[in-house]
This record gives sequence, C-alpha cells and structure tokens, in this order.
Amino acid sequence: MQVRVDPKGLVLSGKTPSEPETTLPLYAGSLHYWRHPRSHWRRQLRALKELGFRLVDTYVPWLVHEREDGTFDFDTHDVRQFLIEAQEEGLYVILRPGPHINGELTYFGLPKRIVWNPECQARTPRGNPVILPVPPLAFPVPSYASEVFHREVERWYEAVARVTKDLQYPEGPIVLIQVDNEGALYFRDGPYDQDYHPDAIDRFRAFLRAKYGVLQALRAAWGDETPSFAEVMPPVKFDAKWPSELPRHLDWMEFHEQHLAWGIRRMTDALKKSGLDRAPTVHNFPPGEAATPLNAARLSVDMIGLDYYHVANPDSHMMILRRTTELAMRAEGTKTPCFSSEMGAGFPPYFAPIDTDDSYYTLVAALAYGLRGFNLYMAVDRDRWIGAILTEEGEERPHAVRYRHLIEALDKVDFPSLHRHAPVRLVVPRALRRLARVSHAFGPLSPALFNVVRGGFEDACLEDVAGLETGPIAGERFLRGFERALVDRGVPFAYAGGETFPESTKGASWVICATGGIFKRELLTYLHDLRRSGTSVTLGPAPPRIGEESDARASDLEDFELEPLNDLARADAVVAEHIKRLDIPVYPVKPSDLFVTVHADGDGIPRVLFLMNPTSESKTAHFSAGGIEALEDLLGESEVFMKVGGAFSIEIGARSARVFRALEAVVDGRASVRMRM
Repeated sequence: MQVRVDPKGLVLSGKTPSEPETTLPLYAGSLHYWRHPRSHWRRQLRALKELGFRLVDTYVPWLVHEREDGTFDFDTHDVRQFLIEAQEEGLYVILRPGPHINGELTYFGLPKRIVWNPECQARTPRGNPVILPVPPLAFPVPSYASEVFHREVERWYEAVARVTKDLQYPEGPIVLIQVDNEGALYFRDGPYDQDYHPDAIDRFRAFLRAKYGVLQALRAAWGDETPSFAEVMPPVKFDAKWPSELPRHLDWMEFHEQHLAWGIRRMTDALKKSGLDRAPTVHNFPPGEAATPLNAARLSVDMIGLDYYHVANPDSHMMILRRTTELAMRAEGTKTPCFSSEMGAGFPPYFAPIDTDDSYYTLVAALAYGLRGFNLYMAVDRDRWIGAILTEEGEERPHAVRYRHLIEALDKVDFPSLHRHAPVRLVVPRALRRLARVSHAFGPLSPALFNVVRGGFEDACLEDVAGLETGPIAGERFLRGFERALVDRGVPFAYAGGETFPESTKGASWVICATGGIFKRELLTYLHDLRRSGTSVTLGPAPPRIGEESDARASDLEDFELEPLNDLARADAVVAEHIKRLDIPVYPVKPSDLFVTVHADGDGIPRVLFLMNPTSESKTAHFSAGGIEALEDLLGESEVFMKVGGAFSIEIGARSARVFRALEAVVDGRASVRMRM
C-alpha cells in the first residue's frame, strides 16, 4: 500500500521509485461539495489550503446520488470533479462514502427505499422497526446484521468506486477512507433497544457457539439447562437478581460489540472489493462512546478517530481529558495517529449552542492531552450548520485566524512528533462498561446521551446490580477519586480502555484498575504481566470477582496493592506515596482548576507546554514545570516568560488555552533566550 498510517499522520510513498516517502500531518477541514455550487469549490478549497490545512474531508451521500429508480447520478453533484479540483489546489482527501453519514441529512443520508425496507430495518424485542426520533425527520434505522442491507451497501460502494477509485493516491488525492459513521447503533444504543432482526439473532447464536464451544458450557454459564445453540434467544430486559444471572446479559452486551464489529468489517471488505482498496480506513466514535457498544479492539479498520462537540467548562474539560488520553494511549500502543474525525467548529441549529470559543478551546485541549491530527467539522459554511470558519464563498470569518495561527505553531514545533508522557494509567475494564450498559437505569433512553450530558455511571446506572457487592458506580467513584488526586498534584495520567489494555498500558509506571463488577481472568493475567515487568498495580475498591467465581484467590492478588478507598481523601496520600516511590514527574498548577501538560521530543526534552483555563473567569496561573526555564508564546506575539522564584506566573483568559514553546534561559548581561533545539 502506498499510504500507511503512522503516529505522525499518513506516510505517502514516493510517486516514483526515486522519490522519498513523505509524512502528511492530519490537519483537515470538512467541505460538502454537494451543498455548494460548483463555481464555489475552487475558492473554498484554496481558502482551506491558505489556512494551513493539508486535507479536505467530504462525505459522499447515498441519498443525494441515488435516483428514484435506484440508479445513480454523479453528474449533478460531480464528486469526481471536486476531487480533481482538490488535487489541483494541493489538498489530499478523506473520502467518507457512508453508508450512514448523518451530515444533518434526512435519513442520515440513506435512501428512503432503504430505511423503509422491512428487511433492512433493525428490530425491537417485539419485532417492530427501531425508530430514531431525530430532526429533520424520524426514521427506522438499518440493522448492521441485515444481509439485504449489506447487499445494498455493496452496490452503493461499487457505484462510488466507479467514479473515484482511479483518484486514490498516488494518481489522485484520496489518502484516507472512512467506513460508515459513528457506528453506535444509530444512537438507539439502549441495551435492549435492538437488534432483534432475524439475521442478528442468527449471528447471536453463532457468537455463543464460538464463545462456549459446547452446549453444556453455555448452559453452565447461564445457569439454565434449556438453551440450545439453534434456538437460544437474547434477553429483552434486565431482570438479573443475582450474579449467577448476569452472564446472559453480559453476553448480549458483548454480542452488541461483536455485532457492530462484524457489520463494519463487512463494509470494509465491500469497500476493498469495490476497488477502494489503496488507502487506509478509519471509523469515528461519537461523543459518549464509552457508553456505547463500540469497541476499538474489535474493529477491522486501520485507525480510530473521535468526534468532539464540547463546550468549554470544567466538566467538559475532564471529559476531553478522559476521551483523548484513552485514544492517545491506544494509538501510541498500536503506532497509529491519534486523530479527531470531527472536531466540532459549530453545530446544527437544533442542537444546544456551541460557540466559537468552545470549539477552539476543545481543539487545543484535545491537542494538550495527546491528539495529533484533526478534521475541522465544518470548515466551510452550509445549510443546517452554524459556526464554520469559512463562508460559502470561501471567505475567512474573523475566528478563522486562530486556526491559521494554531496550525502554524504546530508546524513550527513539528507537533506530531512530540510525546506526552503519562506514567500513570487509570484502567476501565471492558466488563465494567458492559455491566454499566445492562444496568442503565433509564430504559430506552440512550446511555451515550447520558454519558455526554452527565458524564458517568453514577448518573445513569442502577445502584444495586444483581446483588453484586461492588458495581459500576463503585468502580467509577474509585477511579474518580484517584483522578482528582492526580489532577491536584499535577501528575500526568491517562485512561486506558478494557480490551486495548495491553497496548494502552505500555510504558506505565503505575496502573490503577477499577474492579467494580465482574472481572475477566485474562485482564488479571495482563495485570500480572505488568507487575512482573516492574509496573506498580493498584486494584480497588474491592477484590475482583472473576467470572462466576466469588472473589479472586488470595494468591491471585498478592502482587497487587488492594485499595478500598473508603475515604476518598485517602487517594491523595496514596498518590503522594507513589510519586515519591516511583519518581513520577509532576506539573502542579495553582489555582487547581487550571491545567498544564508538557510534550517532549524523542530524547525526553520538553518542547511544548499547554496551559488551560476551562472556567468562566480570567486567572493567573502559577506553576514550576521542572526542566523548563522559559516559555515563548506560540499563538500570540512571541512573548517570552521567565521563571521568577522558581515558578512561572502567567495570565490566562476565561475559557481559553495557551500554547508555549519551552526555551532555555541564558544570562548574558541581560535576560536572553536560546531555543533548546
């Protein structure tokens, strides 16, 4: 393949054998060609390039290109010509042919005949279509298992490929292709909302056969002598009263993950079969992905991206930290880019407002916690959207200049090559997330929506889960207690997700793992491997329950530190002890509602420092940032700040973030500064 993923972005082979490889940083902006007159494309593309973007991102909407008779029209909205003009303007392309694109389109960009075809529709436990009540028109969502739906998708991909496949790199500008969009069951992601489509039930039975192998193992796990692989049915509501009744519910949650993974793999295979096979693939996770069945470890795409639509306030800041660091640790472990497929610049007019300061703050904060590439959605204005940085005519809006300066600063320090070292990892086991899904307390209301609005298990889950002594709420309280203590002491930390655990904990000095709920033995094995490699491991708030065993054997746990954290104030003492024992670097900042992160080069030399204020008041930050003697403002007037009395004192406005280059102070008659390069 002449394009491959790399932590710094995409590596493009030379167009001739004598040309060297080049690395393309993932700085992209979204432009929807079918929403604009063709006469505007050139100016829009040129404006993107002039702002510093390297790529243009566009959906290819099935609904727009399919005629009523089921044939395709690529002349009225000529995607091929758009791609050619993008190449002529020096831009590469991220192509997103769906089938689901959302894009604030009716039926999320799917043809009417598809969504109203009963054979394509996801099904409720009663066999009814699963309706998504979303503007501009509610509609029944497709099933990721439906064979009829996938045959239609294959036909759609083949149509797209006929007009675009020869424009893949190196002949054309296409360097990245997205498979589907925000594959969270179309946001009807309640644990018992769907999918009871006949094809999905067949797949559930095949999943159980593959997992258990023999029928007696299934019956033993479920505590039921009646099921057979040919006739077993999934649960339709949460009715477990004892831990022994949980496995069938957790199997259904795990199947949802596998269900989505299978559907996206089927689409990926169809893309490659169509001829769109020379660019890496990506899939994007929506906000609130931690509460959905999306499981990065099971998806067959080359890289995972996140979508960000957040306001600038302290709660959202912590959500950005959690989401970004989890993605960053996985990306680092798998040597893929840490990428935002949609970095919100604006919002649909029927959603809660996100202003220009919110959008910019979210981007800079995500970069501070490990993001290395982004797609600004939207870069160019269009219908059903507010807040893009360019007008339909390709003219810059006043806030566009901030993005120009930011990209210039990232280029100046070769930001994608830098690394934010996070010696402490907070682990959320996948089993804990599955347990949180089955114990979602609000019925059919979307767990993902609760995650976005409220942020955690405590606001959405049942307090008592099938008689377990500790459940999702206890596990989350344990992690949040340590999170607060780590923030207060300025410890660089990151979250690590369940089934990406081996990749996400590489290089950690200390791993803190929640044990609320049922624990998988293979996770305990991974933790033992970490402990043998010298990593400190803390478990809590209780000894883990391994599957249907009671508590883990004492011999299983003797290498670990068990911490009940009955008093959340104790977290600070535990953190302080580990800082000293493990020689963990710290970057404390006062006031404590401000945040600092430091990014170093391959030799461990600090190069860039971020300072963030998500509060509604301007403040003066006081911090030391050991190893850094002076800071140069990368986004302002190149102002230089020196340490005074061993600390920096820097003013920062409300809901804003500042980016500095680390310098080395040299006294030469008067204070001067030499770059540490």
